[in-house]
Amino acid sequence: IDIMDRMKIPPERRPKICPKIEKPQALTNIDGIIEKSQALMVARGDLGVELEVERVPFAQKLLIAKSKAAGLFVITATQMVESMIENPVPTRAEVSDLENAIFDGSDAVMLSGEAASGKFPCEAVLAEATAALEAESVRDFMKPQIYDKAHPDEANKPRELDDSKRKTKVVASLGPASWSEEMIPKMIAAGTNIFRLNCSHRRGGDFERVYPLIRKYAKEMGKHVEVLGDLQGPKFRVAELAGEPVELINGDIFEFGLCKDDNDNIRPGRITMKPTLEQKALIKACKPGTTLLIEDGIMEVKVIEKCSESELRVEVVRGGKLKARKGVNVPDCEIDCAALTEKDIEDAE
Repeated sequence: IDIMDRMKIPPERRPKICPKIEKPQALTNIDGIIEKSQALMVARGDLGVELEVERVPFAQKLLIAKSKAAGLFVITATQMVESMIENPVPTRAEVSDLENAIFDGSDAVMLSGEAASGKFPCEAVLAEATAALEAESVRDFMKPQIYDKAHPDEANKPRELDDSKRKTKVVASLGPASWSEEMIPKMIAAGTNIFRLNCSHRRGGDFERVYPLIRKYAKEMGKHVEVLGDLQGPKFRVAELAGEPVELINGDIFEFGLCKDDNDNIRPGRITMKPTLEQKALIKACKPGTTLLIEDGIMEVKVIEKCSESELRVEVVRGGKLKARKGVNVPDCEIDCAALTEKDIEDAE
């Protein structure tokens, strides 16, 4: 909002604000977030790491219900049809998850890696669109519960095939697998309603090339297609590797600190992070007992000593093979850094 005020964007040209709910603190402050927003994304990836995966389904239902009551447009995201990165059809569990999100009230379901870098981006869009259409065709039977006299044979009804009836939007993240001039019209034809431009992976000139193509083909095909600009926000990642991936073994003690110079990369006995403003704040916020989750929680280390404002000693709680630039989450910390980074401001402008 401050950026648009500074740029003097008139009210009729302002894009909608859609916060991504990724941290437990956002659940606590949800009323204030909703008050300033026109849409909301249930970002189950980081939320699952920060909140623990077992608690996400209930949080998802609460967030959708609260947002819909306030009149917001709701997007449910992350791993909707994750298996389609490699496979041409979704799993039964994925379709069930997707349709349950729509039964809960989601206005849109989002594709991430499935559409941006997967092997079957168009098939993933089509899978979401057809599942969404089918969910809508039976949703009224689910409110407030299945009717007492409903018979299981009603599930044998013919599958709904008229996509013009579909109201749930399909959000497709654009990336190398899908942002070529050949693929964009195919993605629209498959059922994409909103293209997501993920600023985390923005490279010079990519979005400037892609955005006009979206507008061009949407107009030619007579389709109303919107664009979602997804700002990265503060991100925490380990640094580069000095050599091969480093094996973390349960019980091992490692140094964990900010890179002292360009050659201070990850190696046996030491894990490093680049000394960005945000990552300095992360190390500063840690104290003995703090848990750090690496690579979406696959690996876990615990702080056993704070040596300085830039250096920790940690014990490996759950090991694995540590590779370069993997994400770091710190669920127990309030990190003293701005929600918008300099990169976010540049991307937004």
